[in-house]
Amino acid sequence: MLLADPPPGREARSLSPLAHLRLLQLASPALPVGAYTYSQGLEWAAEQGWVGDEAGAGRWIGALLRHPLALFEAPMLAGMQEAFRCGDVSRWQALNQWYRASRECREMAAESQQMGYSLLQLACSLGEEPLLVAEEEVSFLLIWAWLSERWQIDPLSAVSGYLWSWLENQVLAAVKLVPLGQTAGQRVLWRLAAEIPLLAEQALSLPEEEWNGLAPGWMIAGSGHETQYSRLFRS
Repeated sequence: MLLADPPPGREARSLSPLAHLRLLQLASPALPVGAYTYSQGLEWAAEQGWVGDEAGAGRWIGALLRHPLALFEAPMLAGMQEAFRCGDVSRWQALNQWYRASRECREMAAESQQMGYSLLQLACSLGEEPLLVAEEEVSFLLIWAWLSERWQIDPLSAVSGYLWSWLENQVLAAVKLVPLGQTAGQRVLWRLAAEIPLLAEQALSLPEEEWNGLAPGWMIAGSGHETQYSRLFRS
């Protein structure tokens, strides 16, 4: 199967002009969900000296993009979206429980729930019918997948947009924390964004038994941030 082909059972859908704009809105840093307040452990990594310059920021962010994001969150997003498209409630609930269990430190778990709840409230304010999910079980990935299907964003575009949004937020955090100059941040963003198209295509064809979000260093950084004395970010 070519990477450009849709996985079995998932039809290809072109992105309409309106759906394209909806995706831009969903991936925008202006989305009022508080993403800019989280560094996902990057702040602790910078304090420890793991990330101290442009090259280090590129290595740290790139490793996370290629592994827990591309090999776990991206295919799970596509799986959730497919479940919403098919009306398979038990499937998206099970995937959401799996995703929530993967947030191995307190701050990252709280981040996903807070951003997910904020995105759900925003969707309702835009006229969407509320998704029937308990507040304590909401996750950002779940609501992103739900809105992607509601707004007729095809899975490849949804996954690409999600990876881009995460990448942009991490680079913005690195600009403040390392610190990096704005131009250096744009170089990191330019280089890593070039990998997203292939990573997104691979995520759509990755068998579920190969989904893998293992990233011990990431979770160590997230846990370390919980007791960091001086900090700018919430995770």
